[in-house]
Amino acid sequence: KIADIVAANKAVLKAGFNFAETAELFPEIYKVAKAKLPKGVYRNVTGNEALAFGCLAVAQSVPAGMLVAGYPITPASNILNSLAKYSEYGITTFQAEDEIAAIGAAIGAAFGGALAVTCTSGPGLDLKAEGLGLAVMTEMPLVVINVQRAGPSTGMPTKAEQSDLLAAMYGRHGECPIPVLAPQSANDCFMIIIEAFQLAVKYQTPVIVLSDANIAGGAEPWSIPDLDNLPQIDFSNYKVVPGTVGGEYRIGGLEKDRVTGNISYDPDNHQAMVDFRAAKISDMQQDIPELEIIGDETGDLLVITWGNNYGAVLTAVEQLQQENKKVSMVQLRHLNPLPKNLTSIIKNFKDILVPELNSGQLAHILRAKYLIAVKQFNKITGKPFKVSELLIVMGESWEN
Repeated sequence: KIADIVAANKAVLKAGFNFAETAELFPEIYKVAKAKLPKGVYRNVTGNEALAFGCLAVAQSVPAGMLVAGYPITPASNILNSLAKYSEYGITTFQAEDEIAAIGAAIGAAFGGALAVTCTSGPGLDLKAEGLGLAVMTEMPLVVINVQRAGPSTGMPTKAEQSDLLAAMYGRHGECPIPVLAPQSANDCFMIIIEAFQLAVKYQTPVIVLSDANIAGGAEPWSIPDLDNLPQIDFSNYKVVPGTVGGEYRIGGLEKDRVTGNISYDPDNHQAMVDFRAAKISDMQQDIPELEIIGDETGDLLVITWGNNYGAVLTAVEQLQQENKKVSMVQLRHLNPLPKNLTSIIKNFKDILVPELNSGQLAHILRAKYLIAVKQFNKITGKPFKVSELLIVMGESWEN
């Protein structure tokens, strides 16, 4: 009986707690306060599980279902493994022979009117670059989940870095812009997938989601949502799929005439098409929520962060705020395009600090885009930031 199983698990948990409490095996004891969570039904979820559940939720909204194609690679493999259990819910999983075949299958599924996902890590993102260029040129809506790990080459597969940002932004030949999103926690992975598909389908473009090894394996309580209340995806662009009478059109990687769709080598047309593809991505700002500042809207220091740094940075910022330091922070979940109110936020602070688990990739982007001085705090050890080291670096803003 389920009741007997629950009772047995509770007994084991209490016995283990009592043993650890009385055996005095550890010189230090830490007590974690009970979480203050809104009412709801919760379960434990890791980042990769939440990404899989996000795909599952989206797959329910389109008759053709979803193809999830991938090639085994740490730390992204268990996304494909998790979704392989849900074929009865419109999910088709495909373990390809390599990364190139995986994105090729995703492009084919998108062309056929299905939703498409391919999941990988840094080395796989490299191999998918040419396929992503084709998806941009042919305007195929698909999502690439990149669970970042330490590189280059094989690097440290089980350790996290945020070192694929520039690859996601610019790692394709030609002028080939792609929107880039990044979840801030395991919990956030569910909603980030829904947002990614909203943008992919509305703007007919591939979208890259940058998770990482810390988020992938990190776990936290997740409030199970009501599927009927999730954001809706507009599938009106899916009316014309292969075989639709009167809906024939030319497709391929060669440049097309803006009006007729015929292959074109006209210089002015190519300029117009490059501008069109760039404008399509920049126009997404109207669908991206404005940033919420954690702290005052003006001050001495603004900390700009992204990805798995959220928790440590937030804790450090809140500690400094309790000391009446004029420090605030913003978390970027949308990295391309950047939220439209970031410009006005930056202007209201004396110093800007960007902590990253790389050599300063977001800092590089912010300097180039906003022509501002940005302080960096970079760590490339395969380990996340500690609150203590963040407090030291942030404190230097007042000492200097």
